[in-house]
Amino acid sequence: MKLTDDEKAMLDGSEGPARQKAMEFLVRYAEALGAERFVDTDNVCLTVGASTPFLRDFAVKPGGLDAVFSEFNLDSSEVVEIPRVKAFTCQLITGLDSDHWETQGVAPEVYALHRENEAFCARVGINLMNTCTPYLVGNVPMKGEHCAWMESSAVVYINGALGACTNTEGRESAGAAALTGKIPFWGYHVPENRFGTHLVKVEREVDDITEWGLLGYYIGEIVQERIPVLDGIRHLPNLAKLKHFGAAAASSGGVEMYHIPTLTPEARSLEEAFGGKEPQAVLNYGQAERRIACDNLNARNSSNNIDYVMLGCPHYSLDQLWQVCKLLEGRRINANTALWIFTPRALAAVADRNGYTKIIADAGGTLMSDTCSAIGQVLPRGVKVAATDSAKQAHYLPSIMGVPTWFGTMKECIDAAITGRWSGASA
Repeated sequence: MKLTDDEKAMLDGSEGPARQKAMEFLVRYAEALGAERFVDTDNVCLTVGASTPFLRDFAVKPGGLDAVFSEFNLDSSEVVEIPRVKAFTCQLITGLDSDHWETQGVAPEVYALHRENEAFCARVGINLMNTCTPYLVGNVPMKGEHCAWMESSAVVYINGALGACTNTEGRESAGAAALTGKIPFWGYHVPENRFGTHLVKVEREVDDITEWGLLGYYIGEIVQERIPVLDGIRHLPNLAKLKHFGAAAASSGGVEMYHIPTLTPEARSLEEAFGGKEPQAVLNYGQAERRIACDNLNARNSSNNIDYVMLGCPHYSLDQLWQVCKLLEGRRINANTALWIFTPRALAAVADRNGYTKIIADAGGTLMSDTCSAIGQVLPRGVKVAATDSAKQAHYLPSIMGVPTWFGTMKECIDAAITGRWSGASA
């Protein structure tokens, strides 16, 4: 490793034990990756805290939240006091909604721990965005900006749609980056690693959010962690469509980067997307491939009775809330079905002023923030079968929560909430 003077100072302890632990971890991390130097970052998105299920027991040990950060964000069994972060840092999605924790079935002691964690984050300078979509509420990195982000759906969005540079970091590397402002110069920080590898010829219309989700899910299963380049897109996708596309591709395969020539920042043409090289493979996406993706997402379902409809994975944008309210207004959700809709807390405040929260509540649903069912492991009591318009959530709910989940359009999901029955095209 070639270290700069400020990196050497942190490593030798001149800036305190926490930054020393962070640099020690980052050096080990960089050497394991084969990186020869670090790059400066002033944009970190991470998870700090103890309200998610696997950390709750650890947080009550001596050292409290400093101990949690030391162990899980610095990979250190030695507890050190955590100072204010150096880099601009945002908290990602958490384990519960502090306004609806009782509805989510969260124990009072876990709620109390969550509030302690929020106070800890504020003390050390971590911005409490509490969302998987920081780019919806103010953190919108520029093309070429070096970031250190966790959260697969956020990583693929800022790499592909925005042209920012990040790998999918873990709790430790992101935590260390927050304290030091450094991350290894490796992977998607290196320009030549950002070229496409697989050409995907899109042979059918892909326009609405559901179709973008299916396209992403199919591509992810095929290319895994490599970089698809989409050719044949006939309709300009908006933010929500690319959000669902990237989340689906990251869930089924681990995609962190993509190109759509003439649309995304680093691909003014097919040639530029591939860096002048030939693709490693050429894939076709037509009706047959769409059916494969749809069948894979709905493979575990046997009952059409719907107990729970979950919308907002990744967290809903304001225009998605507007659309769902148009579908809900003047209607009433089935007495045996719960509807939970998730959005960033900052957008929930706008939704309140717009009357969207009231429309959802009047229909019998609940607008929530800060978490989702899969990450927080929060569900309405007694759920047996769920429905969602998110390929990502349809992928994770069965595996994490053991709940069979139908995947379909927003309209199909709202209709299921109203009737208590799934009658979508995939049924």
